[in-house]
Amino acid sequence: MSELFKVSSNPHIRSKVATNGLMLAVVIALLPAAGFGIYHFGPRALAVMMVTMGSTVLTEYFYGFYTKKLTVTDLSAVVTGLLLALNLPVSIPLWMAALGGVFAILVVKMLFGGLGQNFMNPALAARCFLLISFPTAMTSFDYDAFTGATPLAALKAGENVNLLDMVVGRTAGTIGETSVIAIVIGACLLLLLGVIDLRIPATYIVTFTIFAGLFGGHGFHPAYLAAQLSGGGLMLGAFFMATDYVTRPITVKGQYIFGIFLGLMTGIFRIFGPGAEGVSYAIILGNLLVPLIEKYTMPVAFGHRKGGKHSEK
Repeated sequence: MSELFKVSSNPHIRSKVATNGLMLAVVIALLPAAGFGIYHFGPRALAVMMVTMGSTVLTEYFYGFYTKKLTVTDLSAVVTGLLLALNLPVSIPLWMAALGGVFAILVVKMLFGGLGQNFMNPALAARCFLLISFPTAMTSFDYDAFTGATPLAALKAGENVNLLDMVVGRTAGTIGETSVIAIVIGACLLLLLGVIDLRIPATYIVTFTIFAGLFGGHGFHPAYLAAQLSGGGLMLGAFFMATDYVTRPITVKGQYIFGIFLGLMTGIFRIFGPGAEGVSYAIILGNLLVPLIEKYTMPVAFGHRKGGKHSEK
């Protein structure tokens, strides 16, 4: 009997890093973009953030209280609420922002089993839900001194854009997408902490750049490609949402395929579609394909062939 091994359910290898520690790191990394959004758009941006984070946290708390499975302390609801706010226009009615937070947590996350079971990124799913339900409010970027179309919309219409303003963030757009500098600062923090790696973001960005250069109508003109990369939330999506642990592939090969798919879909939506953006829809579609990607990129166990049969050797 002493020779028997103890068998337990997976995971068999556990990390000392707790979920709330990872989520706290993401929140801290998002602070530069959030802070610039408040500086750029004023107190209304802070109000949107408070509403979305409040709605996500309260929704998860009440759901957990009802089901007797409280998970709100893992801070994932805070991350979802903050990401959602950064993907919303500052002029959105606050009740719509709250509705998006409830949808993200209740429909996309908790009803599918909670953190680790959701099949798509909750914040982006909520943004797409709001885009479909309230297209006018979600595509209106007129607020105080910042009015008119986003730089990508102007670029798609054949107008000139100020690349420096796009990099710094002095443009119209959603609360968290305007400043590339702020987003990159946060992304560098996540990379230094080892929370994310460059496989998905780099593959995404390189694939999209090649696609835009081939089909964008401007060739590989540096200013055009830089403007495409700086606008439409591509950097925010590449570093903070495409890298979501739950909704990205777990295999290394799958992550490269995932990044290529995101770059291609974003290029198709932006260049051939009626809109000027496409990052949100590209990542959502990519999330839906993750099970298929993992199926064909999962390493075969040593001593087995594909299909589960033992090898002859």
